[in-house]
Amino acid sequence: MVENAQSKNQLFIDIDEGKIPKRVPVYTWMDITYIMQYAGVDLRKAQWDVDKFKDMIEIGAKSFQSDINPATFTRIQPVYNILGAQNFVMSSEGQIQHPEITGMGPEDYDEMIADPYKYTHDKILPRLYKNLDTTPEEKAKVFAKAFKAHSDIFGQIFAHHDLMNEKYGLANDRVGCQTVAPFDQVADQFRSFTGISSDIRRCPDKVVAACEAVTPMMLKAGVKPHSSRQKRTFIPLHMAPYMREKDFEKFYWPTFKALIEGLWENGAAPLLFVEQDWTRYLDYLNELPAGTQMMFEYGDPKVIKEKVGKKHIVTGLYPLTLLARGTKQECIDKAKEIVDILAPGGNYIFTFDKVAINIKDANPENIIAVNEFVKEYGVY
Repeated sequence: MVENAQSKNQLFIDIDEGKIPKRVPVYTWMDITYIMQYAGVDLRKAQWDVDKFKDMIEIGAKSFQSDINPATFTRIQPVYNILGAQNFVMSSEGQIQHPEITGMGPEDYDEMIADPYKYTHDKILPRLYKNLDTTPEEKAKVFAKAFKAHSDIFGQIFAHHDLMNEKYGLANDRVGCQTVAPFDQVADQFRSFTGISSDIRRCPDKVVAACEAVTPMMLKAGVKPHSSRQKRTFIPLHMAPYMREKDFEKFYWPTFKALIEGLWENGAAPLLFVEQDWTRYLDYLNELPAGTQMMFEYGDPKVIKEKVGKKHIVTGLYPLTLLARGTKQECIDKAKEIVDILAPGGNYIFTFDKVAINIKDANPENIIAVNEFVKEYGVY
């Protein structure tokens, strides 16, 4: 059966509406840097060549047998260059890395809590982006230039995605915007992993207040005019697996749950990237509003299906590492095992456990073989 864009979109719409689709939808995520390496271009140069992004989008659309174009743009180097980013820097090989950097000292909690918007603008951003550490007039110019570049580049990306979806019969991208769990925001961009780990012992009340203070910011970032079940708010979850459960209950969960409930109340359906192993917290996740999509990195698929798969949409769990080193048959056998566990009853989209970033992360031939297999095998 020949499937067009409309029939593939319907697979995901059925999932979002709690119906069992005709077959398991296949959603492969890979950073544009993976596709650039697959195409054989110089990664260090290609991330600057905005005009050639459309070629990479087309290669993603026609090559990997995903129901949605796998080309994902998360880090736009020209914008980071305009801002003078310290928190996202390009390595010698061309990969964008996130070094541990502290944007806020522990002595600044009170100031940040009092007005997180003002503090972020006045203190955090100039520390993370050196070109904003200047006069108000120059800062405004840098902001305007970066915002214009960001808007222009993503405008081109979205337009070409639409063209390629029509040309190759692909479903629409499911991600409409991104936000961050409040505790992760305080940890990742403000205090760093080391800093927040110390703070929850030394000044726990201020950490709680800081998470509460930034929650409205995170909610605002996660709601757009186009937000819907089909255009979801992507949220990568970072810190929870590294915390003791009692610390998770106190510092992470309350504001994270409030954020997710707030998104749903404002018409924005979340898509969570559940990083590392959240087995300890599956019962918490099941408390979230029904229909939340959860892309799991690690865990027992049977337990995850039983704990959250009846209420929520489960994705992930197929090991990217197997695609890197396994034979084609080993990869297909694993796909069958995962689909047999997660597909019954619906609420399942086939994805890998991680986003492919480097060409070494996965053998392209294995990706294609697995995606083709799931499309043929995962019929309800």
